[in-house]
Amino acid sequence: QVQLAESGGGSVQAGGSLTLSCAASGRAYSTYTMGWFRQAPGKERDLVARISPRGTMTDYVDSVQGRFTVSRDNAKNTVYLQMNSLKPEDTAVYYCAASKLGYATAGSSPRMYDYWGQGTQVTVSS
Repeated sequence: QVQLAESGGGSVQAGGSLTLSCAASGRAYSTYTMGWFRQAPGKERDLVARISPRGTMTDYVDSVQGRFTVSRDNAKNTVYLQMNSLKPEDTAVYYCAASKLGYATAGSSPRMYDYWGQGTQVTVSS
């Protein structure tokens, strides 16, 4: 069992930056593929970025490539999402999630992730 808790959300102007953190409990954290998802009102929950258990592989949705960076510190049981050059279209509730599956198998579908945080709101104004 893994419990996840996001922090770091808030309101910023376009062009600003935020760093989200996701603290995990559970001894098996370092074996999980971790993902950051976001959900805007009226839209589906979509993957933003994901990272392999050891942090050696990452993947991003095209719309955030070059602006967002996902990383993890397994010693601290924490995964991060550094968000730069934020745009109004980045406004959403951001969730971190953990998958027991390997990085390749976990993929980008929310259905493949087993544990979820409660979400943190990110609002970007123009």
